Amino acid sequence: MATTESVIEQQQNEQAASQNGDLWEGGKSPFRASYGKIMMWYFLLSDAFTFAGFLIAYGALRFSSPTWPVPDFVFSTAPFGIHHAPLIFVTIMSFLLIVSSVTMVRAVQEGHRENKRGVMIWLFLTILGGSGFLGCQAWEWNNLIGTEHMTVNTNPFGTWTQDGVYLEDEHGHAYEAGEEPETFDAGESYLIHKHEGDWVQREVQFADGSRGQQAFGPKAFGALFFFITGFHGFHVFTGVLILTIILVNVASNIYVERKNGYEMVEKVGLYWHFVDLVWVFVFLVFYLL
Repeated sequence: MATTESVIEQQQNEQAASQNGDLWEGGKSPFRASYGKIMMWYFLLSDAFTFAGFLIAYGALRFSSPTWPVPDFVFSTAPFGIHHAPLIFVTIMSFLLIVSSVTMVRAVQEGHRENKRGVMIWLFLTILGGSGFLGCQAWEWNNLIGTEHMTVNTNPFGTWTQDGVYLEDEHGHAYEAGEEPETFDAGESYLIHKHEGDWVQREVQFADGSRGQQAFGPKAFGALFFFITGFHGFHVFTGVLILTIILVNVASNIYVERKNGYEMVEKVGLYWHFVDLVWVFVFLVFYLL
């Protein structure tokens, strides 16, 4: 009798387990995403908070300062001796990064089709775009540090101590009455420059006969610019490195046997799109506002 009851109870338990299996089998994700994708989203969420903190700090320091460098003049130079071309160079940088995001989408699409050759081509183009962006950023840093003498604790993009307006033209002459003044001219002769290794602050005589002196800009500008753009550049460099490793793995047929639509390419694609999205905000706060 006890044996019969045990068999009946076991059958009931198996039936209940079978019915519950339709609701939750234990091995499937309720988000219909793999473990790797979910972990990547967790990482991107935490990284988004980090960038948000940096950009919020930038905004707080900027709006608490009485003056701030004008982007149209700070970023008005480009390679091959191009001056007075605001935002031209950074537009090229942004274009390279945005196009690389498009090629990343194509690589993921070809992965879903199990098209090895297509994945390799579009991954290679993505790597080229990211590398081009890094090269442009390296030139910009070299120009700001070597030519304009901007460092993490020195900001040569200062303002006149009188009304916060520059009253000297690109030839070193005071503006005439009614003439629209510019902030400053590009090159080594910025308002504050180095002469024989020492910083020089020139005085100028105003129209009313008084004299004013050039002042350094807010120190926070240089520190924030190099730190935030450098942090983003590190993400781009890391992405290019990982994409290169993935490209080698694709060429080695590592993902062919898995038959999972090149999921690794898709996970790295999420990271790359995040890096592109962050650049939109960095571009906005440093180069436009």
